[in-house]
Amino acid sequence: MSEHTAAETRRPDDGREQGPLLDVVDLHTHFPVRSGLLSRTSEVVRAVDGVSFDVQPGEVFGLVGESGSGKTTLGRTLLKLVEPTSGSIVYRGRDLAPLREQQMRPLRRELALVFQDPNASLNPAMTVAQGVGHPLLIHGLVEGRTAMREQVAAMLERVGLTPGERFLDIYPQDLSGGQKQRLVIARALITNPRFVVADEPVAALDMSVRARVLELMLELQKDLGLTYLFITHDLATARFLCDRIGILYLGNLVEWGDADALFDDPQHPYTQALLNAVPLPDPGRRDRDKDLPVGEMPDAQSPPTGCRFHPRCPAAFEPCGWSGEDLIQFFERRWTQLDTDTVHSELDATGGLHTADTDATGVRFRAGNTTALAKLLEQFRDQRVHPLFDAVTGIERQSDGVAVTFGPGPEPALQQVAGRRVACHLHGVVPRER
Repeated sequence: MSEHTAAETRRPDDGREQGPLLDVVDLHTHFPVRSGLLSRTSEVVRAVDGVSFDVQPGEVFGLVGESGSGKTTLGRTLLKLVEPTSGSIVYRGRDLAPLREQQMRPLRRELALVFQDPNASLNPAMTVAQGVGHPLLIHGLVEGRTAMREQVAAMLERVGLTPGERFLDIYPQDLSGGQKQRLVIARALITNPRFVVADEPVAALDMSVRARVLELMLELQKDLGLTYLFITHDLATARFLCDRIGILYLGNLVEWGDADALFDDPQHPYTQALLNAVPLPDPGRRDRDKDLPVGEMPDAQSPPTGCRFHPRCPAAFEPCGWSGEDLIQFFERRWTQLDTDTVHSELDATGGLHTADTDATGVRFRAGNTTALAKLLEQFRDQRVHPLFDAVTGIERQSDGVAVTFGPGPEPALQQVAGRRVACHLHGVVPRER
């Protein structure tokens, strides 16, 4: 399918509702962390931490990010399969967040989920007719087994499993991977939903099968008037399928807007890093400067201060929210690149990083050579060996160590940049309100 054809397929203009189908405002989903003999809750994992966006009727909204960014949790929260901690999920003018399960039940037929792994989401003890038709019985949409089988057969044909009757009495394990994923799609669509969350629906498939399943999803969207939230880590897939895209990082949207604009002119360093990581078929661009982020995704239980991406960001600068932990990580990375004598000299000056106390405002080294360490840190600041030293407001020698303090670094708020929403201080320091 050409890019032009895909765009035409995914943008039905007739019969659209007025206003967004889904409007998400300041959505939080936190999970308590229990520890100790009494299983007391001491901290929380901030899987979704203040997300706001909207989904228009008939569009495909892509949600892109690395593993651990909170994509799946956000998708399940929108369907109330995971309870939100706070915020609103306004679906067709009604806030789903405060609804109890009994109140949600009539809406379940309008809200569907396509799972990532068909092997894990299909019941091996159920035939195809039972597995796909079960939602019809739950919602009272058919009367009797014969009517259920007829609707299931029709839906199987719609997703490309033909003739549908041939598949009714077999079991999922008798199908190929692509057929199983079509079966998962058929089950999600059997109740004629309006809004579908597709969670990495082609990630478990061979490359040869992915394109056919994606084309099927676009055809079904056009034919049935569906609206998708498409979750993926694959930006190439997102560009093919999506009208708008949101880039999720550690529970926050850092950039979202029109898909073409986001690909042609990304405004957030994380978006740029994701695009730079996409393999290119052009050998002449093999040695391009990728500016990939360092390290791995931080722990959502204790996210970095300020901009959550700043410890990995190649463009981070003074107001991004540096903390004591950043200085410790600076020494750890630095010592992997130096000769042994220099490492031992700096290690003696610090007294060992395990003796340091860190918090959001700075770090206090409680051992080592106070004079040598203060001189070393002042040298780093004067030479600007790392952006974090631009944010250092004080290096104080004390009787039992050296205290380093950092200036305030607010968390960036989403702001309008080049026709989309971007959360980055590079476009102006706009603190996020909490």
